Amino acid sequence: MGETDMKAGKWIFLVLASLAALSMVGIGIAIGLKSLLGVIMSIIALNVIMASGFILKKKMRENGILD
Repeated sequence: MGETDMKAGKWIFLVLASLAALSMVGIGIAIGLKSLLGVIMSIIALNVIMASGFILKKKMRENGILD
């Protein structure tokens, strides 16, 4: 396969990065709407998504799935 092809295990990181970016957008939208609850929920979602990504990366690296 070519250099631009992603391994199957790396697609999950693309999904997690996209969700994290959407959470950041949500923070901005919530600030624009002056919604404290929206800001807090978006920050919590961002932290959960980022932590999940780091934990998954560590587990995959320990199992030899990642380079």
